Formats: sequence, structure tokens, C-alpha cells
Amino acid sequence: MAVRKKLAAVLTVVALAVGVSSAQASVVINGTRVVYPSDEREVTVKLVNEGAGPALVQAWLDTGDPTTLPEDAKVPFSLSPPLFRLDARKGQSLRLVYSQEPLAQNRETLYWLNVLEVPPLVNGPAAEKNTLQVAFRTRIKVFFRPAGLPGNAREAPAQITWKFVKSAKGGYALQATNPTPYYVTFAHVGATAGGKKWFNEKGGMVDPGSTTEFEIESPAPSVAVPEEVDYRFVDDYGAGVDGIYHAPGAR
Repeated sequence: MAVRKKLAAVLTVVALAVGVSSAQASVVINGTRVVYPSDEREVTVKLVNEGAGPALVQAWLDTGDPTTLPEDAKVPFSLSPPLFRLDARKGQSLRLVYSQEPLAQNRETLYWLNVLEVPPLVNGPAAEKNTLQVAFRTRIKVFFRPAGLPGNAREAPAQITWKFVKSAKGGYALQATNPTPYYVTFAHVGATAGGKKWFNEKGGMVDPGSTTEFEIESPAPSVAVPEEVDYRFVDDYGAGVDGIYHAPGAR
């Protein structure tokens, strides 16, 4: 099929391109993340083509490797439609269905949804000229959330504990320890100790039952535990929520 050959060629080019902003693309995903409760029969994700022309769209899931091609992805979900035309100013819903393959029931599992947008071929006199067609790929997180997990995702950031550590790069970092079964994504974090302040504006994600280091700049902290950590985490709806961690005995 000509369409599939065109997509295969495009994927060869964009396989290593990660994190393309949907602001650059015509096809926009409604939301920055997807939560799939295990007791739901299916979850839908809406796409809208905000461009002036039609687009060819391919969608697939992967386990975290951005170079995975659709035909090589092995995930416990079916996704439909995987390939379609989306006309200008029109919408399309993607349907995700869990295949009931065994997954961890004591923590969330992370997958990634890929949406590849290929613009239409140039026709008419312009087709005889050398033109560059740009394909856009957007990736967002898909959290599979088992039923019955203790607590809830919105309360998880407040349960994370923090300390200063030496980083692998030779500097210093804020180490976050997540005792909860939920993934926690921070937009940014800042720590206070002894009247001094350290920032990490890049943010990052802390896996369930794991630790993550957030690099900070000099000067070196004089204590092991910050008195206070202020942060902004990203909730299930993609909104930023501010919070503050106080070390035990700091108040």
C-alpha cells in the first residue's frame, strides 16, 4: 500500500526525533498524558487537526524506547484506528483497549503514545520544485493504573522525601525518593537550607518505589537534608500544582 510505504519512509527519518512539540504540528492531542484505570473497558484520546489542510496520521504505543517502530512495538493494548486521514478542522478519537495481559498490580506501569503527522504531498507546479516535507511526531505518557492502589496520585508528591547528594557529574543534586505506587512528574523543584536556595528548573519524573536526582548548582549544601522543598508537579489532567515539603523538625 502506497500510504504505508510513505509512512515507513517517514518513520526512518523521524525515529530518532523525540519530543517534537505539538505547537509545531497541525494535529494536536487533547491532553499531555493519559491515565488508563485497569477496571475500564477502554480509554479514548481525542485528536484535532488545527491546520488548513488534511494530514495522514499514524498512532502507536511503545514501552519507552522512542526509536521503536510501530510494527516492532509489543504492548498489552490495541489501538484503533492506527492509520487514518484527518481533514482540516476535524477531530478523531483514538480508542485504547487493554488486552488483559498480566501487568504489575502493586504499581503503575508507563507506556508512551506516539502520534505521527505526515502532511499531504505537494501537487501542481510546486511539485516540480525541490520541497522539504516535515513530519511531526508527538509522544505523551500513558499510565496504566491498577485498581485498588493505596492512596491516590494527587497525594503522592507530598509523600516524596528529599535529601542533598553528590551527583554522578561531580556536582550536587536533590535526590527524591518516591515510596508510592504512582509516577510523579515535577515541572521544577527548589530547596532551602541555612538561608540559601537551590533550583532545578528542568524537573523530571520519579518512578514508583524509586529515586531520581535533580541537579542543582553551587554552592555545596552544608546539610544533608533541606529544610524545605517547593515544587510544581503535573497532575492527571496535565495541570501544574504547587506544593511544599517540610523536613521533619524543620517547623
